[in-house]
This record gives sequence, C-alpha cells and structure tokens, in this order.
Amino acid sequence: MRISARADYAVRAALQLAASRDDVPLKAESIADSQDIPHKFLEGILNDMRRGGLVVSRRGGNGGYRLARPAGSISIADVIRAVDGPLVSVRGVRPPELSYTGPAESLLPLWIALRSNVREILEGVSLADVASSQLPADVSALTNDPGAWTNP
Repeated sequence: MRISARADYAVRAALQLAASRDDVPLKAESIADSQDIPHKFLEGILNDMRRGGLVVSRRGGNGGYRLARPAGSISIADVIRAVDGPLVSVRGVRPPELSYTGPAESLLPLWIALRSNVREILEGVSLADVASSQLPADVSALTNDPGAWTNP
C-alpha cells in the first residue's frame, strides 16, 4: 500500500488542527509552515477536506480552518478518503468489482483481506489518538515487531 503525498499532507494538516487547543481557526499559511507543506497544495487539500465535511472555514481577518467535529470522532481513514478516495483499490478499481480466473482466482480474497486490515487500522485510529500520542493498543502492538521497522 502506498500513502500519497496528498494523504500524508492531509493527515498532518488535520493533526495540526486537532492539536490546536483553542477554538480559533488556523490560517492555511500557519498550517503549511508548521508542517512544511507547500501552501498552494495545502489549499486544495483543505478544500477537499471541507467538501468532505471534515473541516470548516471562515473568511476574513479572524478566519481560517478548524475541524468540523471533535478530533476523537474523525478517523485517519476519514481524512485519507476525503482527499484520495477509497483506501484500497487495484488499478483504481475497488476489490469487490474485480474478478480473476485460473491461478489468479484467489487474488480477490487476498485484496479483500488487505482492505479489511487497512480499514481496521485506519478506521480505528482517530486524529485525537495520534495528536495525543495515544495509539490504540492493538496498533501499537504491531509496531513492537522489529520486522515492522525494516524494509525487505
């Protein structure tokens, strides 16, 4: 699975908003600077997140962006879907829409299992979890395996 730059930037921007202690909106420039995200690129991402119902924006001198609902109710999956679409696809097609024959026939259940595991992790972790460095125990446990940190 590959996490796009767009998804990475969106999650980082959402985490910056989640970590904001005040209910004061943050300016896109401030988010971009604090997370080292290209400002113009971030504007498009924030617009996608606004259309996805994850952030709200306010214009003017006191304007900016803030989360549309509590950080604990927004999953990492919600953010990725808002900017990139489905979490797992094969050649841009969702797994249930695929079919294989012959020796490749069991690829479909493999892709479905992969999608299920990705969903379980990304839907089970909220912005509040990451912003507070309190990942769920089952997610943290996956990182305890030294092999998880190496590239084959």
